[in-house]
Amino acid sequence: MSAIRVPVIEKIFSANDRMARLNYDRLQKDRVFSVNLMASPGAGKTSFILQTINRIKGVHRVGVIEGDTAPVTIDADKIIQAGMPAVQINTGGDCHLDASMVSDGLDQLPLSELDLLIIENVGNLICPAAWDLGTDVKLLVASVPEGDDKPYKYPNIYRGLDVLVINKTDLLQYIDFNMDYFRQGVEILNPGLVTFPVSCKTGEGLDAWIDWLTSKVKEKKLH
Repeated sequence: MSAIRVPVIEKIFSANDRMARLNYDRLQKDRVFSVNLMASPGAGKTSFILQTINRIKGVHRVGVIEGDTAPVTIDADKIIQAGMPAVQINTGGDCHLDASMVSDGLDQLPLSELDLLIIENVGNLICPAAWDLGTDVKLLVASVPEGDDKPYKYPNIYRGLDVLVINKTDLLQYIDFNMDYFRQGVEILNPGLVTFPVSCKTGEGLDAWIDWLTSKVKEKKLH
């Protein structure tokens, strides 16, 4: 027996896609380059964002939307302390952000004053993969302590990526992580994926990421 698609689910995704398109158009109008940043809990999402902000502060203005399942402002407070505007969104227990939530976040940010928007999605390798938010790129922060088998266990999130960051490379000497095996799994799912091995602790690899990011931000401003 073939699977039956539930019309209600189709309507939900269709409505989300329409809102995502509105989000994209809105960001395009203000020429804001946008990133949907996904990762599992503990991969170093916020640390990666803070490192990015510290390296482009004074050159580009960054806004951040923080998604969390609980009504806390811990991550948003860190971004604000770093000198950039941030909005915390409580998903009410949902394991992902959707385009409507992001639209509400955009209402609270000075888009005309921004060059870059980073949306820190809820820590999860399953749910966020299915929901378009209207960003220019989808980025995953994977981390060495998670293990080298994640592309094989969570293929959907790797298939839809535009950028992959492999964080905590400073731990490679301490953890049994086969980089070749990991990259092979990624390549099968997403050939030629733009990838940056980095360490937010030592700073290794971050210059290459910043060079790529700033080129995209400048390109957006020119179009």
